[in-house]
Amino acid sequence: MDEFTVPTAHWHVLEDGRIQCDQCPRACKLREGQRGVCFVRAREDDQIVLTSYGRSSGYCIDPIEKKPLNHFLPGSSVLSFGTAGCNLACRFCQNWDISKSKEIDKLADEASPAAIAAAAHRLGCRSVAFTYNDPVIFAEYAMDVADACHELGIKAVAVTAGYICPEPRVELFAHMDAANVDLKGFTEDFYHHICGGQLAAVLDTLEYLRHETDVWFEVTTLLIPGLNDSDAELDSLTSWVVEHLGPDVPLHFTAFHPDFKMLDRPRTPPETLSRARRIALANGVHHCYTGNVHDTDGGSTRCVGCGEVVIERDWYELGSYELDGQGRCERCRTQCSGVFDGPPQAWGRKRIPVRLIGADG
Repeated sequence: MDEFTVPTAHWHVLEDGRIQCDQCPRACKLREGQRGVCFVRAREDDQIVLTSYGRSSGYCIDPIEKKPLNHFLPGSSVLSFGTAGCNLACRFCQNWDISKSKEIDKLADEASPAAIAAAAHRLGCRSVAFTYNDPVIFAEYAMDVADACHELGIKAVAVTAGYICPEPRVELFAHMDAANVDLKGFTEDFYHHICGGQLAAVLDTLEYLRHETDVWFEVTTLLIPGLNDSDAELDSLTSWVVEHLGPDVPLHFTAFHPDFKMLDRPRTPPETLSRARRIALANGVHHCYTGNVHDTDGGSTRCVGCGEVVIERDWYELGSYELDGQGRCERCRTQCSGVFDGPPQAWGRKRIPVRLIGADG
């Protein structure tokens, strides 16, 4: 093993001598030297190892609203990074150059967990996000980074598809403060044929987060014309969210653009997002947002008590802000669901790539 390879805990030996990785429902069954579908977990020396520990495809300072998280430290900046590979096979992947990479040169940046935490602190970031691909597949690294961040008072954010087995799920989210979970569609057929996965496993993760953790999370669905944007499916999805997760979990509908292996579909019309938002609000979702389009009303937060705008957003830029430091409406004192800690920051829409050179940053 080299310095970037570490043992993992969730696997078992099969009767035929293969080893099954139990990190996610794909359950890859590997012989010596083989890699899983995710590319970064492999069988070496008769165990499953993570081969990308301490390596990244790049770092960037983003607005937290870009994750998207609209109710978690509004206006703050987050140090974002990912690795390579993914455990799903979404034909529409919009980070495919990273998530579908099978080339080690995508992992050009190196940094220890302590170096990442120190960089986030030095750069004034309130949190670090594991994003661009999925922290489920590099969980050992993500958890160590989260722990190092917590020592400096910095939060940890998982941007994930939620495609993970129950035991590693408990382990991973015990280290996270917030998450955005992609609910890619609301039929098993969509997950099977478009994503190479199972809807039930993702719903299980969402219910786990809601009922068994204190992790703040929001849900995102990318709407693809003709595939997951029908009134019936949107009605089912939003009704399920209210019934199983509660009305206060924010829901984001974002616009698709042709990419990767799905170049034959048109961009999502803004009206589709508005229609989805109307269905969600009618079904009782308190906070529903539109994304990847310019829609100030669809991006702003309204008080569930008085109905007035309490956080105005123009893209990722905050405008009027009518919450106190604990997230209560300044007009009617109704508590807004989320994580609020003092006045909002003013990072705005800036996106700044950064380099962390070497294991010590």
